[in-house]
Amino acid sequence: MTDTPTLLTAWKTAQAKLKAVGIDSPSIDARVLLEAATGASRTDILTDPYRAVTPDQQAALDAYVERRLKREPASRILGRKGFWKIMLNVSPDVLSPRPDTEAILDVALLHYPPHEAFSVLDLGTGSGAILLAILAERAGARGLGTDISTEALAVARDNAASLGLDGRCDFLRTEWATGLADHSFDLVVSNPPYIPSGDIPGLDPEVRDHDPHLALDGGPDGLTAYRDLAPQIARVMKPGGLFAVEIGWDQGPAVSALFREAGFDDVKIIKDLSDRDRVVTNGPDPRTNPIPKM
Repeated sequence: MTDTPTLLTAWKTAQAKLKAVGIDSPSIDARVLLEAATGASRTDILTDPYRAVTPDQQAALDAYVERRLKREPASRILGRKGFWKIMLNVSPDVLSPRPDTEAILDVALLHYPPHEAFSVLDLGTGSGAILLAILAERAGARGLGTDISTEALAVARDNAASLGLDGRCDFLRTEWATGLADHSFDLVVSNPPYIPSGDIPGLDPEVRDHDPHLALDGGPDGLTAYRDLAPQIARVMKPGGLFAVEIGWDQGPAVSALFREAGFDDVKIIKDLSDRDRVVTNGPDPRTNPIPKM
């Protein structure tokens, strides 16, 4: 007769399986899958580790773990992903938000203090992650997210409603800023596709097989989107406004040059928490002017 599994033993067993095949962050993935399968919280696992796991809960966890072993991301298995301080629904039609992208938030929130009123434009909004995280932090902000994917916009609208932010934002199907008025936004942000087309087959399976290629493929050199974005952002941004775009780790000089050519001054490259170039902006550098995540 086998012992009844507990939250602790189920977590450790799942973690060992994921670690054995080289899954990144096996402990975190095992925990979030366990939470979903059992309804337990992170606090429950820590404070009540010997709570019994029922056969149905164990079966659900086993099914989740089997999918993760096949390199399906936990966010795809569960249909949700945390970003900054918000939880987002995700689908196969949107990029699963990544911690690297939070570097855009560091810049934007440093520039715009709490309670200041300002307008935000998120180009290629996908799940709405960047726009909604900013609105959640800044009560005076209002925003617009654009995307060419009708399916992605449906996900973004659902996320806005779930977070109670739908009264402060709208979503529009268009290519980048096409059709938007000149000088109409204080802050313009974007996480465009920037992977060179030839590099996509070599990406990790979690990305290559589960993120929409529309949100990954940046053309032959990875810079196609920025060539479109730089002049469009220059057109729709108000004088004295701020832009911040995510980049690949080796694209800082090339993307900065494109924005300078579009007329921007004081263009700088911001690093992420892994000390890699991650954002091109005309805004403040959080490393020299840190902002606490309150």
